Amino acid sequence: MKPLPASGSRSLGLAGSLAQAFIDSRLTPLIIAACVLLGVGAVLLLPREEEPQITVPMIDIMVSMPGAGAQEVEERVTRPMEKLLWEIPGVEYIYSTSSSGSSLVVVRFFVGENEEDALVRLNRKLSANFDLIPPGVPCCL
Repeated sequence: MKPLPASGSRSLGLAGSLAQAFIDSRLTPLIIAACVLLGVGAVLLLPREEEPQITVPMIDIMVSMPGAGAQEVEERVTRPMEKLLWEIPGVEYIYSTSSSGSSLVVVRFFVGENEEDALVRLNRKLSANFDLIPPGVPCCL
């Protein structure tokens, strides 16, 4: 290893010594070439699809509550419905929004869940709790 000319009495330290070892080594070009070949091989040999078929079942539930404000819709319709929907097996996320007179709840199931089975489970859950619908909410399943 050839020492670099020192500016004053400063040493190279660990990082400088390691860098100097790679700069002076005859193996460095071989290591770089091997890394490039591994990268090219990985790109060429790994299977890939241009448009993979990923199924993420999502179901939108729209509820109207005419004449109610956004706060009332959220308290009487959206929150209780969210609590019920979280009980369904396979639910990953629930997104909801409440506005004056209406509520929109989007239920997202885990990737790969059967969409028809998810819809049946959701429909059963809502039908089983039909008696919890607040007065003034016209609802049809």
